Amino acid sequence: MMIRTVLAGLAMAGLMAAQDLSPKWDELTASDFVKAIDKAKGVCIIPMGILEKHGPAGPIGTDLFDARHAVLSAVKEEYAVVFPEYFVGQIFEAQHQPGTIAYSTHLQMEFLKETTDEMARNGCTKVVLYSGHGGNSGLISYFTMTQLEKPKNWVLYTISLGGSTNVAPAPGTAPTKPGVDGHAGESEISMVMAARPELVHTERSGTQSGKNLARLDLPAGVSTSISWYSMYPNHYAGDSAGATAARGQALAGQTIARVVAAIRAIKSDQVAPRLQKEFFDKTGKPLETSQQ
Repeated sequence: MMIRTVLAGLAMAGLMAAQDLSPKWDELTASDFVKAIDKAKGVCIIPMGILEKHGPAGPIGTDLFDARHAVLSAVKEEYAVVFPEYFVGQIFEAQHQPGTIAYSTHLQMEFLKETTDEMARNGCTKVVLYSGHGGNSGLISYFTMTQLEKPKNWVLYTISLGGSTNVAPAPGTAPTKPGVDGHAGESEISMVMAARPELVHTERSGTQSGKNLARLDLPAGVSTSISWYSMYPNHYAGDSAGATAARGQALAGQTIARVVAAIRAIKSDQVAPRLQKEFFDKTGKPLETSQQ
């Protein structure tokens, strides 16, 4: 009886240990990391943000907080391994604002390539990029297409910031009035209030203008690298004065549900890996030694 009790206790302890595996890459021991990769079925996520001004009300790390909050909340429902804070992205348009860190173009690409390659080397067969920063969209889009340059035995997935337009707005997600949403506007600051409310200063929202100055006289569909600055020189679009944690929680809930669904789909996907291998086989290019 005593032996059975001890064995049952050990089995329960092992089960609890498996359930208690942190999803955070940096919190895992080396031995637990191997277990975490197995539990995640090779799915590893990089929540990408940036360091930039977020109007007069939001913290410089707003996009980091929002992205990480969404991903870490999602993996509570569908386990995956989450990479540490990642802020090496595209933000040249905010170089004139205090606190902005704008890395060179080649470093943005090289850092992302080496990070994802290293993740793959550590057993991440499905690497996922989720960005809380809209300015990273072009970088991620181009980086995704470069994955077909050379054969590899892992697959890159992305979860877009905007999500599906077919998703009905959740209750409580509507803005207080038209025109308040935008960069560092009501919706974005509400989101960070749901994650880190102590860092938000909505009382400062009116100290700068988030109005579109529309200083370029160009036809629709024509833009230039200075277009954003021509519209929003304060790097602030909309009005964050009406931001609330309640709206942020509602918006975050909708985002988290989308990320959960994406992780589940990626985890079960067998088609993309098969088609990628088929594609590379047809190119005739050999798999790099470091990937074998």
